[in-house]
Amino acid sequence: MGMFEGRTAVVTGGAKGIGRAICRAFRAEGARVFTIDLLPCEGGFVGDVADPAALEAFAATVVREAGQVDCLVHNALPPMRGIDDCSWEDFNYALRVGVSAPFYLTKLLKDHLAPGAGIVNISSSRDRMSQPQTESYTAAKGGIAALTHALAASLAGQARVNSISPGWIDTAGADYAGPDAAQHPAGRVGRPEDIADLALYLCSDRAGFITGENICVDGGMTHLMIYHGDCGWRLEE
Repeated sequence: MGMFEGRTAVVTGGAKGIGRAICRAFRAEGARVFTIDLLPCEGGFVGDVADPAALEAFAATVVREAGQVDCLVHNALPPMRGIDDCSWEDFNYALRVGVSAPFYLTKLLKDHLAPGAGIVNISSSRDRMSQPQTESYTAAKGGIAALTHALAASLAGQARVNSISPGWIDTAGADYAGPDAAQHPAGRVGRPEDIADLALYLCSDRAGFITGENICVDGGMTHLMIYHGDCGWRLEE
C-alpha cells in the first residue's frame, strides 16, 4: 500500500511542471487527487484560481466527492511581470493567484481537513532574491512564504502548514551542463520530482513535528557566492 492510500490530496496548478509532478507522486502513493488549473488535466477542474467563484465551485466538488482533505498543495503559478510593463491590474492578478487564492481555498476547505492534515505552499527562492523586472511574481512568492507561518499559527492542532521555495527547476526536460550545473553545489539543475518528493514528505505523518517552515530546495545555489572565473562563468565586456 502507498503512503497516502485512501487519502485525498488537493493540488492547484496540476496540469504541468512542478504541479503535475506533485499530482503524479501523490497518485503513485495511493492518494485520490483533485486539481484545478486553467488547462485540462487528469482529475482536473478547469478554472482560474484568481476567480473566487471558481475556487468555491472547486472546493464544493472536492467536499462533495471526497468528504475530507488530507493534503492541500498550493502550486498555481502567478505571472511574472516587471515594474516597467506591469500594470496595476497585472500586479494584483499575480497576488490573487499567488496569495489570495491559497488563503481563500484553505479557508473554504478548513472545516473539511482531516485530522493531522498537511498543507504545502509552493513559494520560490525569489522570496529572498530577485532578478530585474520580476516584481509581480516575486511579491506573490514573498507573500505566500509569509502566509505560511500565519496559517501554521491559526491552524495549530488542526493542520501543519509549510512552504517549499524551489530554485532553478527545469520543467522542460533539458540537459544542463557546464556553468549552469556547476553553479549549483549539488552539481545539477533541479527537477520537478525534487519538489514533489519534499511535498509528499511534508504532508506525511513522518513530518509531524514540522510546521511553519519554509524550506529552500535549490541545490545550494542561494548559498554559493559566484565571482568572475568561478564555476565557468566569465564577465563579458
